[in-house]
Amino acid sequence: MLLNEHKSKLLFNKATIPVPLGAAVFPGEEDDFSPDFPLPWFLKAQVLSGGRGKAGGILRIDNPADFAAKARKLFTREINGESVPFIRVEPGEDIAHEFYLSLSVSRQQRCILLTCGRQGGVEIENKSADNLLIQKIRLPEGLVPHQIRAAFFHLGLDKEQFKEFAVFLNALFRCMLDNGLLLAEINPLVLTSDSRLVALDGKVEMDDNFVDLNPEAESYHQREHASTEENMARDAGLSFVRLPGWVGLMVNGAGLAMATMDLLNFSGLPASNFLDLGGAADQKRMETALELLFGDDRVKVIFINLFGGILSCEKVALAMRGALGGKSPEKPIVVRMSGKDAEAGLEILRELDVDNLHMAGDMQAAIAILNDIRPDKTKPDEHPVPMDISLGKRPAPSDWKSDAHFTINADTPILVQGITGREGQLHTQLMQEYGANVVAGVTPFKGGQEILGVPAYNSIAEALRSHEIGASIIFVPPRMAADAVSEAVSNEIPWAVCITEGITQHEMLAVFERAKGSPTRIVGPNTPGIIVPGKTKIGIMPTVPFMPGPVAVLSRSGTLTYEVADRLTRAGIGQSLCMGIGGDPFIGVDFVDMFEMIRNDAQTRAVIILGEIGGQAEENLAEYVVRTGFDKPVISFIAGQTAPAGKRLGHAGAILESGGGIQDKLETMGKAGFAVCPSLEAVAEATAKALE
Repeated sequence: MLLNEHKSKLLFNKATIPVPLGAAVFPGEEDDFSPDFPLPWFLKAQVLSGGRGKAGGILRIDNPADFAAKARKLFTREINGESVPFIRVEPGEDIAHEFYLSLSVSRQQRCILLTCGRQGGVEIENKSADNLLIQKIRLPEGLVPHQIRAAFFHLGLDKEQFKEFAVFLNALFRCMLDNGLLLAEINPLVLTSDSRLVALDGKVEMDDNFVDLNPEAESYHQREHASTEENMARDAGLSFVRLPGWVGLMVNGAGLAMATMDLLNFSGLPASNFLDLGGAADQKRMETALELLFGDDRVKVIFINLFGGILSCEKVALAMRGALGGKSPEKPIVVRMSGKDAEAGLEILRELDVDNLHMAGDMQAAIAILNDIRPDKTKPDEHPVPMDISLGKRPAPSDWKSDAHFTINADTPILVQGITGREGQLHTQLMQEYGANVVAGVTPFKGGQEILGVPAYNSIAEALRSHEIGASIIFVPPRMAADAVSEAVSNEIPWAVCITEGITQHEMLAVFERAKGSPTRIVGPNTPGIIVPGKTKIGIMPTVPFMPGPVAVLSRSGTLTYEVADRLTRAGIGQSLCMGIGGDPFIGVDFVDMFEMIRNDAQTRAVIILGEIGGQAEENLAEYVVRTGFDKPVISFIAGQTAPAGKRLGHAGAILESGGGIQDKLETMGKAGFAVCPSLEAVAEATAKALE
């Protein structure tokens, strides 16, 4: 969640970080505004995009009589495509020097970066090469005295200002930890003529997971920065991003939603939105989603694309029937259902016998229907064509040796952390039904019970006195999940599979720092887990799409894992193992780690990588494959290729950063010899070809 400058400064002020006096003024309040601070005043447009100063979003007032007119001028201004919902008015500061200061969570470095610059202000990236000092802060240790000293000496402040600077920087770091901040930037940090340090500007990003866990943090959200549709979706708990097309999109699962968005865009049927129903596609969510799409004049037709994994297509169809109330939908709807209870779901919708509702058994059939019902006035849009499929040139052989092995099999003894909870019990039963060897469970203060024939203990240490444990699966709420992972690490459980989503990034950074050097392999968080078809499963994956065979499927998305496994199985291609490595920015076992184990697995003859925009996981894997001469064919698909830069789509990790971009990722994979598939439809075909 991005905060505007005004909300950032309210947060800073609460954390005892000095900021200028200031007041918010909204349209209609400009004539009555009378501040109690001296001239000159600075009127600052409150938008979330950068470049405000260059765009004329900051105006100076030397005469109070000019205030109303200049305020109205800002209210009507558009800055980098954003309207100005309100302004912040501040008195001027007598500035002696401008610095730069920020704390940011680094996905690449897996730590917090403390960055300070001797010069601040606009175009900080274009200052001299020695302007910035960047230091790594590791959690849980945190900011340490020598880092404060290094920052102080780099800025060149007078010796007498050290104490004030140390207090300032400690307050900023504490503000970051206490409020789940991913970014706390002060640019400029000014030294006034009377030797005060003041945050003259502020930019803050708050972890969405922290906001979900701490409702009071919602007060920093400025609804005026979002559209009506985005606010409706936020209130309903839907993941929604507005896009420029005219095909309304509704999907379950972020990975499948991104892949569907790409398919529409590449087919000349541009998506008007990204909308992930998630795993709770009940009638209330369905009603809100349909209201969003029916109420958007840009949306001409709607595509609902569902793969039933844990989610039942039949239950979604019942929710949709209730949401429609027995009436024809206001706009044409094309529904594709596959997976769990798909036929039952489609039959429920057919029985409605209403106009404007079309059913499809697969994505290509859905695209054909969408083209048939395309409004007459629309023509196919031109979109970038994805890369053609090719097997690529395999890496040169090498003498790389690995001692790593994938150790999970039918006999692996499994412990369930959170076994007494609803989700823990449900999936323990489903794992048992598949043949998984669940031997124990843990829930603090509920030890001594027996759940589904499995003894429950108060702690892992207690369980280890009576059982050998090969893997732990974690069904623990987000507030306690990081500690549950740490407990598995402390007890050296070989595998710790964290299903929980919504854990704050700070907490996972601390867990992974503690886990360095540990024999525990952490999978996730936010993973559907692991399935070894025909042998065992440790997670929430449905069993129907999978069958034993020679192909490993490694994925950043749960729904894409099910979707691709189903396509492989239908094509007669089985799987040796399937794993979701997790959709969060910070995860444990990654693609490279798994390749180290797979290269020694005789059963695995080929590997499928299901990636997403954002991060460097796929590029890192490509480098590894080339460097080590990995000799098994790699088939790949990347979801989110048509995503707009800077938009986060569902997963916290699925964000396309500005610069570089998706094309670089695809080309890097292709040069490493991956078969880069342009669509999901091509994955099974490419795999069959690779196995020839």
